[in-house]
Amino acid sequence: MLTLLRRRAVSSVVPLLVVVLGVFFLARLTGDPANLYLPLSATPEMRAEFAARNGLDDPLISQFGDYLAQVAHLDFGESLRTAQPAGEAVLRAFPATLQLAGWTMLLAIVGAVVIGSLAAYRPDSATDRIAGFLSSTAASVPDFWIAIMGVLVFAVTLGWLPTSGTSGAAAWVLPVATLLIRPFGVLVQVVRGAMVSALSAPYVKVARAKGASEPRVVFGHALRNAAAPALTVAGDLAVGLVNGAVVVETIFGWPGIGKLMIDSVLQRDFAVLQAAVLLTALAIFALNILVDLCHALLDPRVRQRAAA
Repeated sequence: MLTLLRRRAVSSVVPLLVVVLGVFFLARLTGDPANLYLPLSATPEMRAEFAARNGLDDPLISQFGDYLAQVAHLDFGESLRTAQPAGEAVLRAFPATLQLAGWTMLLAIVGAVVIGSLAAYRPDSATDRIAGFLSSTAASVPDFWIAIMGVLVFAVTLGWLPTSGTSGAAAWVLPVATLLIRPFGVLVQVVRGAMVSALSAPYVKVARAKGASEPRVVFGHALRNAAAPALTVAGDLAVGLVNGAVVVETIFGWPGIGKLMIDSVLQRDFAVLQAAVLLTALAIFALNILVDLCHALLDPRVRQRAAA
């Protein structure tokens, strides 16, 4: 396990550097921050002083080298908009995204295990066909369309739910439902396919021959062996939730990392944008490593390959 952890950590270094390099230079393509933070009547001297004060007057390569040196000391710079440490702004926003993604994945996994197992227990039954149709539809619908329709129907037309905010359980319904539908649809299909294979395996027939109850056969034997592929897909979907959160948080005014990124791009707040992308990338890499470790715990063959 330690060997697998070390290999995955080392293999994540280069992609992380590519992310840092890409966001640093791409952020500068959004334009000169002086155009936003200085009046239209600003003189060239005022622009030069603004650039010097914020370290924007050096060549880009020098700026990037200084940024890497700062990051090595856990210094992510200051926000151009608030003059506060960029790292603190990101750390304040990140828990909101983690809570949103965490509840979404928990509900998606629990629902997919139940529905997928029921569909696999009787293949080609009415339950299986209905679950297949609904899951295929859910997996195909884009997040932004669900969000817009949810606001239109449940917030504007019916007035049942708020359009933004985090106070109260009602404020969570539309954001969670928007992010939930696609992962739920994908996971139902994965769990159903894995469970169909597991339920037809010889060890399940042996368990039934020994008199094991059906719940024990389905959830104790088959589901445990079907968990590995479902876990891998769930990990990929959890990573995708961060990308979906950028759209969903912006639509619903959710104060998370996704909305912070969009606001930072619009405000040309380079330090906050860089810190937000870096922390998100670290979280994604850590999640991928965690999924690999869980997969290794479930599948001895993965541990053997890692130790080889």
